[in-house]
Amino acid sequence: MPASQPRSRARDRSNVLNRAEFLSLNQPLKGNQESRSSSRKQSAQAGAAGAQNSNPKERRQSQQLPEEDCMQLNPSFKGIAFNSLLAIDICMSKRLGVCANRASSWGGARSMINLLGITGHGIPWIAGTLICLVKSSTLAGQEVLMNLLLALLLDIMIVAGLQKLAKRKGPYDISPGLLDYLTMDTYAFPAGHASRAAMVSKFFLNHLVLAIPLRILLVLWALCVGFSRVMIGRHHITDVLSGFVFGYLQFRLVELIWMSSNTCQMLISIW
Repeated sequence: MPASQPRSRARDRSNVLNRAEFLSLNQPLKGNQESRSSSRKQSAQAGAAGAQNSNPKERRQSQQLPEEDCMQLNPSFKGIAFNSLLAIDICMSKRLGVCANRASSWGGARSMINLLGITGHGIPWIAGTLICLVKSSTLAGQEVLMNLLLALLLDIMIVAGLQKLAKRKGPYDISPGLLDYLTMDTYAFPAGHASRAAMVSKFFLNHLVLAIPLRILLVLWALCVGFSRVMIGRHHITDVLSGFVFGYLQFRLVELIWMSSNTCQMLISIW
């Protein structure tokens, strides 16, 4: 037995397959599985490292893409209703813009419609109020005129601020005039002429004693001034309607902060 052991050891040493460089040939399946599993682990680790190193915004966008697709394919009822009303507003405003340019169906009446719109502009109203205030000699008249001047200034500031926030353009590519730039009435929503006409007419109806025909004419004037802006293609229908609403709200605001006769006299003396 002791002699057979050295012989078996010598036989194992002389066997070529027992060398280190040939050991992998003895277990081919195990070696292939280990190599494949190690390559899979390395690729998984590389993918995880790439995902960690990627931008979190890109991961968020990739996660939100299916939801965005669902939102586009299944819009809400409110979104459909809003877009439908907006499309109707734009279509009707374009059709009613009969004086938008000289080639329009009522292009010859554009100058007259523009003149009607000037009657609702802020600059003529402020200038006329100042002239009447200088020539007025009664305390009641000065009180009404000072509050009217305050209402006109508030109207210009409020409408200019809302237009800067909305930045909505008109149905036609019409550049504002010089008077529009002076009153910062450069955008479409809300219509400044409509808000001013509604505020002034409501102001006169409340603080002036007028006959019934004059009251009717005053209301018709405000409506004509508002819709004249649609006819020349400067505003949408909803811009004019919202202008009427804002004009009424401005009148209510002036009524709340109404300046008394003493306050008016103090301001006139300072001026």
